[in-house]
Amino acid sequence: MTQTKPPQRLFIPGPTDVLPDVLAAQAAPMIGHRSDEFEALFAKLEAQLQQLYFTQARVYMLAASGSALHEASIRNAVSRRVLCFVNGAFSERWFNCAAGCDKEAIRVDVEWNTAVKPHQVAAALEQALAGGPVDAITVVHNETSTGVTSPVGEIAAVARELSPDTLVMVDAVSSFAGARIPFDEWGLDLCLTSSQKCLAAPPGLAFCAVSDRLLERAKAVKGRGWYFDFLNLEKSLQKSTTPSTPAISLMRALSVQFDRIFAEGLDARFARHQQLAERTQRWAVAQGFALMAEEGYRSPTVTNVANSRRIHIGKLNEHLAALDMEISDGYGSYKGKAFRIAHMGEATDADLDRLFGAMEQYWAKG
Repeated sequence: MTQTKPPQRLFIPGPTDVLPDVLAAQAAPMIGHRSDEFEALFAKLEAQLQQLYFTQARVYMLAASGSALHEASIRNAVSRRVLCFVNGAFSERWFNCAAGCDKEAIRVDVEWNTAVKPHQVAAALEQALAGGPVDAITVVHNETSTGVTSPVGEIAAVARELSPDTLVMVDAVSSFAGARIPFDEWGLDLCLTSSQKCLAAPPGLAFCAVSDRLLERAKAVKGRGWYFDFLNLEKSLQKSTTPSTPAISLMRALSVQFDRIFAEGLDARFARHQQLAERTQRWAVAQGFALMAEEGYRSPTVTNVANSRRIHIGKLNEHLAALDMEISDGYGSYKGKAFRIAHMGEATDADLDRLFGAMEQYWAKG
């Protein structure tokens, strides 16, 4: 598939740059969301999402952000108690969402810039089970705030062994389509993501794969609401449609991007993300910086760099903006103390050549 690629500007962990053909697909004439044409579009996207998730389970599509599915997961899967592993800003958001939904949210803090490990999950789950059943655990696969990837396949295995009835729910917002996440093989119950990161589509769509046992569990959970009710979504899914008006233009853009993703090949796409990550890590160290994320658990989609050279990140971004580029400052308390370089979506080696050259030019000026 031939594309005219725009200058890569956004080296931030979402939204990522969207290719012209993908953007242009949003300008197609509107269609009815109860039409045969829309149902065909929906069915195509559903089948491709299942391939991306490596699953036979259903995948729900919503006009929403990934954070909306934090709430949806809690409303559908948790009657009372949920164990939330917090090792960064977005895992903390999921905990806050659970507490906000009036659940007994048990927070397990894991040091930032380190991964959630299976033995930590085992210890926390065993302790929590002493107080009664745990409906679900939540863990972020790829913490966008720190650039750390947790081994959720191993975590799911441990959780299932200790408490077979506890659901395993995963946030893969900044890793989905940039790394292999085999939903069925890992035995996950929910895995959520959104359109604007590794998928390199316009923001505004969210997706989650949902297991049969979670859907069955939802039948007994009160207060599911309406927009986020998985049982409601399931009825519409069987007809290749949605309960409410979908974001048709965004779905058309996603369809074009999905075709590009499958033309590249999933294995090739995952390998490209990993290669770019390793290159970025080597470059950062060669430039005199340290890496924030724990060795062995570094993200394939975003690299978190310690600002050990005390570069003024705001001024650096002013320099990059003049060249149509941008990186991210450190998140929260790490602002000014770290910076993040995303290498996700449609990023290539040539894009990194351009970025690294511009950054080296900036600090060469003193």
